[in-house]
Amino acid sequence: MVYEARSPEKSALNPASTLLTLAAADRALASRLAADGSLFQGYHPEMEALHRANAAQLREIVTAHGWPGRSLVGEEAAEAAWLIVQHAIGEPVFQREMLAVLQVEAQKGEVPAWQVAKLEDRVRSFEGRPQRYGTQFDWDEAGQMSPWPEIEEPEAVDERRAAVGLPPLAEAIASHCARAAASGALVPADLAARRREMDEWSLRVGWRG
Repeated sequence: MVYEARSPEKSALNPASTLLTLAAADRALASRLAADGSLFQGYHPEMEALHRANAAQLREIVTAHGWPGRSLVGEEAAEAAWLIVQHAIGEPVFQREMLAVLQVEAQKGEVPAWQVAKLEDRVRSFEGRPQRYGTQFDWDEAGQMSPWPEIEEPEAVDERRAAVGLPPLAEAIASHCARAAASGALVPADLAARRREMDEWSLRVGWRG
């Protein structure tokens, strides 16, 4: 689908305030589910429902206004828009479409390059392809957080990361491990079963044919 912006008066949503509200709801739910540990037990149905609802409202904004970048909604709301599409993992078609949109918007200076890089890695990871920037993490067999899936041409990953404004991969790994420890996230008892479940989910929602 090609998104062609309508005139703003045809949308009932105020882009900036709506995006900030949606992102805040996302973070609040994640915090609540993390508190009882259920956030870390697969893709929680409540989280999935919120992500789909947020994606629907973002789709309406994009259809009405085009991508809500810095010029339209300001820096904070523009990042909220990226967070919403980054979390819309149950909407493969939408994420792929928005990746193409963000690639264009980055060239205009409307979104930072790191946002495009993280969305590209997310799309690749759910499609079962190697990521390019090492931004997607999961538990590894040693019980540590590490980039998953594998990284394409890993010897050049830090060069690619630097080009989009991301720190070296070693710093990112340390940061992810620290956040996992602080959040109380537990290593899955059966990592192979967890990955099978994710593969099955990816097939079911349409990431893989």
